[in-house]
Amino acid sequence: MRAVTIRESGGPDVLEWSEVPEPAVAGDEVLIEVAAAGVNRADVQQRKGFYPPPPGAPEYPGLECSGTVAAVGVDVTGWSVGDRVCALLPGGGYAERVAVDARSVLPVPDGVSLVDAAGLPEVACTVWSNVGMVARLSAGEVLLVHGGGSGIGTFAVQFARAIGAVPYATARAAKHDTLRELGVEAAFDYTATDFVDEIMSATDGHGADVILDHMGAGYLPRNVQALARNGRLAVIGFQGGYVTEVDLRLLMARCASMSVTGLRARPAAEKAAIVSGVRKTVWPMVADGRIRPVVYRRLPMADAGEAHRLMESNEHIGKILLTP
Repeated sequence: MRAVTIRESGGPDVLEWSEVPEPAVAGDEVLIEVAAAGVNRADVQQRKGFYPPPPGAPEYPGLECSGTVAAVGVDVTGWSVGDRVCALLPGGGYAERVAVDARSVLPVPDGVSLVDAAGLPEVACTVWSNVGMVARLSAGEVLLVHGGGSGIGTFAVQFARAIGAVPYATARAAKHDTLRELGVEAAFDYTATDFVDEIMSATDGHGADVILDHMGAGYLPRNVQALARNGRLAVIGFQGGYVTEVDLRLLMARCASMSVTGLRARPAAEKAAIVSGVRKTVWPMVADGRIRPVVYRRLPMADAGEAHRLMESNEHIGKILLTP
């Protein structure tokens, strides 16, 4: 089969559409004939040499895919050859076929095309595990999403609206109209304004009950200032660095809490629990149209380098997908 390989650590040009061995299918896995793969920021970091796949994972990039079940392991129940599925992967999505733990597989939601379903697993599992399971966002609460125009951001905004919460987002001004269409109460241009002042003004001094942040150290002190009393800060990335200082008295004064989690390297059982929660709680919201995949561009896998350039330009809104 073919897969996108990384010739060496470096820029987008190191990605190559290459002949590779067929994946073996373990007893607890299913083999998926890939229809599309989602492009994520973690793939860019892997290409640069900063985010290697966990032990036992395929070496090719790609943390999510959609497609058709081509084979099932001897111990697998609940899936059959021919099923239309999407899956959360530890790696290997940029390929014609991928083998994955059957517990990380989801049915394609009603009303979503097989290709566009590739853009759902990573963002749905990230938002559900952080905003739903850990931060426990509830109806009436305020959610502030940093990077609102990203795949995770566009999903988080819709998820908040679907459960009756009130979403706000930071994003470049060019993305504000789309975010308003998706349901944000207001969007703040982080290049021109201070999001702490903006969220406090917009909420009459209340602040954000939950903040979903991918910047890490670069935003940490101001995130704490933007939290409401009993607020929860969920950090899911370190684009702004990972070493900083924060005055713990500010957290204490707000009775606030902070979580820092990843998804890719979690044990299989933890991922299975997250996927199960997504299927039970989030998938009905997708099926009835309250949440929809937001797809910016679909490109052939042979053009994975161009997809990474688009990702790094930060001009996209929603997901970039690759098709074999």
